[in-house]
Amino acid sequence: MGEVGVPAAFGDGERAPWRVYGTVASIGGGLVCVRGLGALARMGDRVRIAVPGGTVQGEVVALDGAEVRVLAEARVGGIAAGARAELLRRSGLAPTREWLGRIVDPDLKDERGVPLPMGPDLRALDAPPPDAATRRRIGPRLPTGYAVLDTLLPLCRGQRIGVFAGPGVGKSSLMAGLARGVAADVVVAALIGERGKEVREFAEDALDPETRARSIIVSATSDRSALARRRSASIALSVAEAFRDRGAHVLLLFDSLTRFAEAHREIALAAGEPPSLRAHPPSMAAELARLTERAGPGPAGSTGDITAVFTVLAQGGDMDEPVADTARGLLDGHVVLSREIAERGRFPAIDVRRSVSRSLPGCASAEENALILDARRAIAAHEDVAPLVRLGAYRAGNDPASDRAVRLAPALDVFVGQGSAGIAESFGALKEILDPPGAGLSGAGEKQRGR
Repeated sequence: MGEVGVPAAFGDGERAPWRVYGTVASIGGGLVCVRGLGALARMGDRVRIAVPGGTVQGEVVALDGAEVRVLAEARVGGIAAGARAELLRRSGLAPTREWLGRIVDPDLKDERGVPLPMGPDLRALDAPPPDAATRRRIGPRLPTGYAVLDTLLPLCRGQRIGVFAGPGVGKSSLMAGLARGVAADVVVAALIGERGKEVREFAEDALDPETRARSIIVSATSDRSALARRRSASIALSVAEAFRDRGAHVLLLFDSLTRFAEAHREIALAAGEPPSLRAHPPSMAAELARLTERAGPGPAGSTGDITAVFTVLAQGGDMDEPVADTARGLLDGHVVLSREIAERGRFPAIDVRRSVSRSLPGCASAEENALILDARRAIAAHEDVAPLVRLGAYRAGNDPASDRAVRLAPALDVFVGQGSAGIAESFGALKEILDPPGAGLSGAGEKQRGR
């Protein structure tokens, strides 16, 4: 049994009758084995270990009888065998509106290093999602500020979509545009594993003052420990859930699922879980599912929702690597950004043919669905013959559908890259491209005539 001392408050709302201490038994492989806490410790509990001149915190990642294995957040070089380790329990949080406009770090401090004020309702970091049987369905379409996302790839209230892209293809710019364009009461931006300079640039340059005032940026940069990065992801979801439960529409921008999965991999492998799925542990899929399911429509009887955009770093454009493949099956749609499109200067560099929104066809009218189908067919037909066009080997007149696709391609390319003044306006612009005035009925118009 561990040593005892004065009463102490547990961070997750419980109250400990005593301070509980153990001692460091051994150190190896990045893990600190602590004796004396086995009867009381739980997975995920926090532990504070004494080192010369201060303390090092860590998290319980494995239980083995009388010993607990703690993964430290800092280097273990200063920890000695026999050092005192205090059980802190897992921490919680209670967000308030005073958090709006601030950058939150993994220790719940703002950009000035000041601890954030807490409200009366303490929340766990690993809360379960709303019950699936009583959860509300996805809501109506949301204007996004992008013509392609207002029409061909709609985003609905409570939907969870993925943005799949390699580094430097414009995903951060797309996320910032969505923060400004989507009508949400609160924006929660989770920047997990990003470079330090990008956090301030996102806060001060990507977001306009009005958007920044209703935003909370949760950040754990790439130099922070795997525990801090994974904890920041949980903090972001808990903050979004807190405002959702108060009836707010929350836009969650999560960048990125890949960095979250990498942080979980470090922790799981240190805890002894065997690698699989290209070095990812078997629990990776379950962790991604647990995280993404917390976003989405709110529970029945409430008015709040979390509309979520998760980014995935598809290294080398590989959409079949484990994180990308798993995320694609968990989310309600995926938007693929193409390096080839970005290199020719069209932003957002969305590859419409490889992207899909699972809110279709239900969120659009019959006429709108006909326009969407016609546009996608034209884009696909042009991509099929584009190599021949570039080589000068394409001959018009052999296939009317291909001829039309080649003729419409420049206008459709401009449309996919342009902003939007609204959903109706974007559909009107798309209809003018597919059925220009005076050109007669073609494409979607011919389908309507033939019915």
